Amino acid sequence: MSSGEEFTHLTEDGVHMVEVGKKPEQTRKAVASGNIFLKESTISKIENSEIKKGNVLTTAQIAGIQAVKNTSQIIPLCHPLHITGIEIEFETNKDYINCIVSVNSKGQTGVEMEAITGCSVALLTIWDMVKAVEKDENGQYPDTNISNIEVLKKEKI
Repeated sequence: MSSGEEFTHLTEDGVHMVEVGKKPEQTRKAVASGNIFLKESTISKIENSEIKKGNVLTTAQIAGIQAVKNTSQIIPLCHPLHITGIEIEFETNKDYINCIVSVNSKGQTGVEMEAITGCSVALLTIWDMVKAVEKDENGQYPDTNISNIEVLKKEKI
């Protein structure tokens, strides 16, 4: 650690949630994205509504929204936040789907963890819904992977 830095969540007695109550309430936004790589045939099935479990991208949107709203219950030291808006979009490409999650809130701390949690869960939901067509003859997933989950932007509005 460089001088002036300290572990804000760690004390002699263990971990704690950082006190943000004295910080001013502000409107905040974070945008995160990530990709799921799939077989081209799977992406075609998604686009043509041929996945037996149902509408993959709509289900993934719902799952991502739920994950954003429940981030503080999943990530131990995240504060419960006043979320004011969530947008989840997908861009399909030849061999992957890109997920973009935008989260707005009004409060004393940022929403980047909510955005990347929503993105992660949306991508995991896609995997769950297509695993029957992604598996190979040995029950493995050689063409399937989730990657590049990142915070694209964090700002006070």
